[in-house]
Amino acid sequence: MRAVVQRVARGSVKVDDTIVGEIGPGLVVLLGVGHGDAAKDAAYIADKIAYLRIFDDEQGRMNLSVLDISGSVLVVSQFTLFGDCRKGRRPGFSEACSQEEARELYGIFVEELEKLGLMVATGIFREHMTVEIVNDGPVTMLLDSKKNF
Repeated sequence: MRAVVQRVARGSVKVDDTIVGEIGPGLVVLLGVGHGDAAKDAAYIADKIAYLRIFDDEQGRMNLSVLDISGSVLVVSQFTLFGDCRKGRRPGFSEACSQEEARELYGIFVEELEKLGLMVATGIFREHMTVEIVNDGPVTMLLDSKKNF
């Protein structure tokens, strides 16, 4: 499972010009699910994101988590995180898992964040979405559950 995590002042996602998910200060997470991912990957990434200390404390040091600042998380499914651009000019997506598996693990990931006490907004799985991200910093982190050692 891969996640692009961005610290934001605000974020929103629209489907057909209608806002379906919106947050203020917090994190926007673009989430990709790959072959071999399981519920343990969703739990690992959710825990990492919830406690990732990338918000400034009183001294201006990145020392606080999204939980510490009572921030929210906007989660957007993004199978293109498994795009392979090494050959040719068109990315291949053979490493992304099936829609059914991805939908299930996406849901588990959102549930894991909520269990940790976070307010979570989402896009709509498999819909064409317009995502607005107002970066704060900017601060962007890449997480991959297969690289957790």
